[in-house]
Amino acid sequence: MKINIIGAGISGLSAGCYLQMNGFETEIFEKHTIPGGLCTSWNKKGFLVDGCAHWIMGSGPGSSFYKIYNELLDMESIPFLNHDIRMVIEVKETVDKYGSNQFKLYTNLNQLQAYLLDLSPEDSVLIISFISDIRKMQKYDLPPILDDLPFVKSAIRGFKMIKYVEFLFLFLKWNNETNYTFSKRFKNPFLQEAIRLLYDNEEVKMMVMMMPLAFFDVKSCGYPLGGSIAFAKYFETRYLELGGKIQYRKAVKEIIVEDNVAKGILLSNNTFVPSDITLSTADWKLTVFNLLKGSYVNDKLIKLKDEKSLAVFYSVVQVSFGINADLSDLPHFFRFPLDEKIVSPDGTIYDRMEVHLYHYDPAMAPEGKTTVVISFYTLNRDFWIDLRTTDRRKYRTTKTDFIMVVLDSLDKRLNIKDKIDMMDMATPATILRYTNNWKGSTQGWLPGKNLIASSPVKFKLPKLSQFYYASHWSQPGGGLPIAIMAARSVTKLICKQNGKKFSINKRFETI
Repeated sequence: MKINIIGAGISGLSAGCYLQMNGFETEIFEKHTIPGGLCTSWNKKGFLVDGCAHWIMGSGPGSSFYKIYNELLDMESIPFLNHDIRMVIEVKETVDKYGSNQFKLYTNLNQLQAYLLDLSPEDSVLIISFISDIRKMQKYDLPPILDDLPFVKSAIRGFKMIKYVEFLFLFLKWNNETNYTFSKRFKNPFLQEAIRLLYDNEEVKMMVMMMPLAFFDVKSCGYPLGGSIAFAKYFETRYLELGGKIQYRKAVKEIIVEDNVAKGILLSNNTFVPSDITLSTADWKLTVFNLLKGSYVNDKLIKLKDEKSLAVFYSVVQVSFGINADLSDLPHFFRFPLDEKIVSPDGTIYDRMEVHLYHYDPAMAPEGKTTVVISFYTLNRDFWIDLRTTDRRKYRTTKTDFIMVVLDSLDKRLNIKDKIDMMDMATPATILRYTNNWKGSTQGWLPGKNLIASSPVKFKLPKLSQFYYASHWSQPGGGLPIAIMAARSVTKLICKQNGKKFSINKRFETI
């Protein structure tokens, strides 16, 4: 049975692997020249610029996600780096007891607790309770996503499971707590400001921070050396080893349907490629409203198009520099306040800068040099997308001007203006151009009040046969674990509906 897969992102490659393992013949069609989709890096004048994975949740045996990754990859052979400090946050209004304005978010929970208690013994009860609850989370498969975990089809089903009762209480305890509300519970002014700035000037649920900290502590949230593109290529290699085929530079123009049955795909060069089943792992809106012309929708999908039920995750304006200096004396990831606010051309105002120094990965820059990436998150992505569409020349000059604004601000801190070997800038238009991800989003849906809500974009569309959908849009929050779990779950569904027992066999060879 032949299955055409649209998209060679992590979902497409993972689904291809699982399907090959279960005896299906698959072929992936990808518009880009490389695998990975949003999990990517690119070379600019000898410097590698990373656009995705600062850390991989499930990189080590301390996570249930590790087991899932290991179904597809030999995780022990992949080099990961586990940082001792997740990030350094520089506050502006206060200093700690030692006169420092730098807050260090340690990845080891013992070290983090000792650090917090040393800074603020008056907050000991709150600190110990906070760390204790993170440790409790380590006992569970988190986050609970998709059909293999108990919270998906029905929250009630999961809550009835005795082993998840404790997590239910943890969830209820922390679900409404954000970095803003949590910071107000501290007596220490320095910790108040630092905790509030965990997500810069954004209010985010503390559960979003606590769950990764549970993984960091057991060294299961590592950075893949070689960057995101190296990690994506592990999936590509595995898929090809299993007998799969990939067609690059093959954009899909339309999914061909006859009598409500998907018959194959039409490429941009008008070549028709028939198949028994079509699986799209591409952008949800592109799939539903372009490739399928909006013919197979319901009210929930129509509301999504206008973001009436779920909001789209942030996009990013990413400015990168290749620096002719080592910079290893600086933190690898830090945020600091700006002396003067930066106003983005899209209208977003920034009073802090987030800087990522890749001095810890020799693959990212020539010896003795450093790739530096500054990320500015934005919801005003339409500005960049529309500008590139309507006035390409102005788009380029606008980018250049903004790069210089960022460089001026960064130079005040790092003194690197005379050491610049490379400058680069990616916008939401860049993300949309290379990945088709709706609105140039860096992930999928933005998690709302219900962190375990599922997406209305299901594996099947209304009244359409022999077609399936799975991607990071399959669960709010998105990200690599979601992409892989969606691929695994849709493969199980395809197996079930075709009379096959889903199995994992790393030694499976396509006949």
